[in-house]
Amino acid sequence: MSAIRHALNTKREDDFAAWYQEVISAADMAEESGVRGCMVIKPWGYGIWERMQRLLDDRIKAAGVQNAYFPLFIPLKNFEREAEHVDGFAKEMAVVTHHRLIADGEGGLIPDPEAKLEEPLVVRPTSETIIGDAMSRWIQSWRDLPLRLNQWANVVRWEMRTRMFLRTSEFLWQEGHSAHASAEEAQAETMMALEMYRAFAEEDVAIPVIAGEKPENERFPGAVETWSIEAMMQDGKALQAGTSHYLGTNFAHAANIKYQNDAGREVLCHTVSWGVSTRMVGGLIMVHGDDDGLRVPPALAPFQVVILPMLRDKPEDEALLDYCEGLRAAIAGQTALGEPTRVLLDKRPGKAAAKRWDWVRKGAPVVIEVGGRDMENGVVSLLRRDALWNTETGKPEFQNPDRDLCAQSIPGVLADMQNGMLVEARERREANIRRDISDMDALAEHFSREAKYPGWVEVQWAKPTGDALAKVVETLKELRLTLRNVPMHAPPADGTCIFTGEPAVERVYVARAY
Repeated sequence: MSAIRHALNTKREDDFAAWYQEVISAADMAEESGVRGCMVIKPWGYGIWERMQRLLDDRIKAAGVQNAYFPLFIPLKNFEREAEHVDGFAKEMAVVTHHRLIADGEGGLIPDPEAKLEEPLVVRPTSETIIGDAMSRWIQSWRDLPLRLNQWANVVRWEMRTRMFLRTSEFLWQEGHSAHASAEEAQAETMMALEMYRAFAEEDVAIPVIAGEKPENERFPGAVETWSIEAMMQDGKALQAGTSHYLGTNFAHAANIKYQNDAGREVLCHTVSWGVSTRMVGGLIMVHGDDDGLRVPPALAPFQVVILPMLRDKPEDEALLDYCEGLRAAIAGQTALGEPTRVLLDKRPGKAAAKRWDWVRKGAPVVIEVGGRDMENGVVSLLRRDALWNTETGKPEFQNPDRDLCAQSIPGVLADMQNGMLVEARERREANIRRDISDMDALAEHFSREAKYPGWVEVQWAKPTGDALAKVVETLKELRLTLRNVPMHAPPADGTCIFTGEPAVERVYVARAY
């Protein structure tokens, strides 16, 4: 058994980046597409994203936000109206300049010079500008407010350094956009989205997050305030897992989003945008994966239970399949985590042990093997992905419950796993945050020490701006560090800012990040 103790060739502790890539391949989640920075998301990986979509979309609709769709191509002039916004995305924009190809006479194709567009079209990097155009048409009166929209879409940002799910040139996401009559209403919407993301990350993805405001240098281009949820990966790095932006009247001014108030006066709207992307799938891998592959929280698993009959290509296989089908139906009739249990009877040919490790690598929460002897005894062999190994024997930790008892117990098993994965990740995060560093030398020493995964540091922060902030950012850049966010629920500042020496007004997280 020791020869297959680790289903992967690479352990997290040895090379976390290589381990991450191996998990994606071993779990059959995605593959390179042949186009730099773009990936093919395979059924298991996309199934996890679909579950994220479903659960987050339910939350979005419950909040009263309606889904819509806006074009992939955005006129360049839309971006030119908002100088700070376009400056923030200019280096990442993909641009369409022609609408037709012609033969080059040498067996290839080239853009037809006669088909040059009058105005270049930007492939959607984000939709504030084009949704702003629609809002300017749809909003006339205070009676039209608030206007609250969301779209599920793909976006393109031409990345220089790419990594599947975490940073790709094309990725999938949802982007919420709203227009409001006042700053107070818009800021409340900003915080609504932030809390929705926190609840989604912790309750559905089982990833504990820190919600807080991004420092000025980390704001979304053109925003007045940017808020984020930050998650710690197993290598101690931070992942920005979702953002919510209060845009003030900046975009409304550029797009002429106005309304007539009840006094008959034209007033600019206050707008908000918020988004979560397939980056969350990367976060799931890096928070929950282990040296045997992926582990998927039951709320997100396309199949929560996989049943593997030990088929022998003999006549008695039919009786075994009937026995397993009865188990499948009994489990499917149970409700787990508020939904019908998702269960697969895997009838593919091949040895059950080989298929078992296939599903272990994919991270299916529960794998049930059933052989002829199990059928005779009315039992099954159940393996939990969160308790895979017997620490004493080094062998898989199979349980052997009665078949009917097994079906009845599945909802409790899945709920226990969902909560346990969150608790495990939260305890790991808290064990890797230091709050006792009070000067720059100690900060630099902490992140330069030999430990591979130094985690996060929470420090006192004077909230510098302008040149003072730029100096802090440059200093941190030399240490390969970034400011993450100012946690909402941290204790009040009670000391001196380690960067400026001035009295601190809040606390901020410092970390290496993806």
